[in-house]
Amino acid sequence: MTIGTGGPVASFSVWDYVVFVGTVLGAAGIGLFQAIRGRKNNNSGEFLLGGRQMTAVPVAMSLTASFMSGITVIGTPAEAYRFGTDYWIFAISYAIMSIITAEIFVPLFYRLGITSTYEYLEMRYGILYIPSPDSMLYCCSQGGLKAVIWTDVFQMVIMLAGFVAVIARGAVIQGGLGKIWDDCYQGGRLSAFDFDPDPLKRHTFWTIVVGGSIMWVSIYSINQSQVQRYISCKTLTQAKLSLYGNIIGLWLTVSLAVFSGLTMYSIYKDCDPFTNGDVGAVDQLLPYLVMDTLAAYPGVPGLFVSAAYSGTLSTVSSSINALVAVTVEDFVRPVCKNLTDKQVSWINMGLSVFFGFLCIGMAAIASLMGSILQAALSIFGMISGPLLGLYVLGILLPYALQGGLTGLIVGLVITLWVGIGAQIYPPLADKTNPLPISVAGCNRTQDLNYTTLAPWTRAVTLTPLPDDRPALADSWYSLSYLYFCLLGTLVTVTVGLVVSAITGEDTSFSANPNSIVHVMSYV
Repeated sequence: MTIGTGGPVASFSVWDYVVFVGTVLGAAGIGLFQAIRGRKNNNSGEFLLGGRQMTAVPVAMSLTASFMSGITVIGTPAEAYRFGTDYWIFAISYAIMSIITAEIFVPLFYRLGITSTYEYLEMRYGILYIPSPDSMLYCCSQGGLKAVIWTDVFQMVIMLAGFVAVIARGAVIQGGLGKIWDDCYQGGRLSAFDFDPDPLKRHTFWTIVVGGSIMWVSIYSINQSQVQRYISCKTLTQAKLSLYGNIIGLWLTVSLAVFSGLTMYSIYKDCDPFTNGDVGAVDQLLPYLVMDTLAAYPGVPGLFVSAAYSGTLSTVSSSINALVAVTVEDFVRPVCKNLTDKQVSWINMGLSVFFGFLCIGMAAIASLMGSILQAALSIFGMISGPLLGLYVLGILLPYALQGGLTGLIVGLVITLWVGIGAQIYPPLADKTNPLPISVAGCNRTQDLNYTTLAPWTRAVTLTPLPDDRPALADSWYSLSYLYFCLLGTLVTVTVGLVVSAITGEDTSFSANPNSIVHVMSYV
């Protein structure tokens, strides 16, 4: 079979399985090594925060690796293949996010000396709130945060190597990187900067820079799995440097991921595997490309699958560690005040196994939600947007209490409304801007029922959509998913301000005053 002309592809070879298993065992070995190395300091602080002795470079790489989940490895190239280089503009958002996080939130959490970000909510509002939107073989249940961070460093190298392998092989097949770039230019994949202010358009310069920046601020500033990494640094300066170093890692990652998608388009510009029926979902495009182009090199497809698996492993392991930290600090310790360090360590490991099984179940559910990249970012936006608004109120308004909680509830209702509506009634092609695809060069074209395919494919084939869409479908429900977080934050802050002003809570404020002193000192 000629590469790029459709049809079945090869399956895994023995050497692919060897590389894959070797990578997993390597990650597990790091966890075991950290567990054995730190067995003399087997306490909760060592497990959850690495003894607060980490330095900027490994933490920066860990922050990047946790971002580089399987969603990034598989979803971002598919995004570039379908919609072009718009996604690369997120590089600007990453820089804005890192500056805000390093200069506002890191001093707050680091100097308060907290383990869980939600400890701040208890100090500030007197409540416990745990909406974390966020493996077991990985041994995070044995090695703690040090194992998570150092394994992330190992996995980051594997993931970047996977992207490089795809790009390098594509360049050889197509006759150079220049040919790939020219194919993408001819196919309209390089028109990244759309300055249309329409908030209903899926990706524009403004939706990515404004909406995307706020969304990533919510992920890096208040998400426990990220915060737990940089507060493990030995000094505040090291914590800030880890975030600034993280910018370089994010830029490198998104650049390689996007160019992998452009490479995929150059190869499949005349035979789209999805439209041709070679894959059942757009998120299968990159794995299909790997087996189509790299199967002749035993072990290399295994390296790619290791990259995707490592990305997932990194995200899940860090989320498990974060969930354990929140559960122990916010639920177990307040109830069981006399636990020894050894007992807490056993609880930590047991909870790691429990949350590992829970993550497996949630992954099965998430597989039913369509495009994995947009689904993940939409969920983050819907949940973390209102929560970010609650933190902003706590930081800037000492008297906000009931107002903050009311704003949070209203913010969640609004974002869930628009997010679920968008899932039921996806935006039309004039808002999502799908780019042309073709099956003219395929060796075979299956008898497809185009009405069952995704909206971006229907737009290309000009198949009409049902007329029973409600009025809100083409306005409210078509809001760019990147604005979900900004919407939730603004609603929470606005409602919180109004309710606080009406109730006059400056006379009845009962939260821990130390949280206000620390916050107002570092903003």
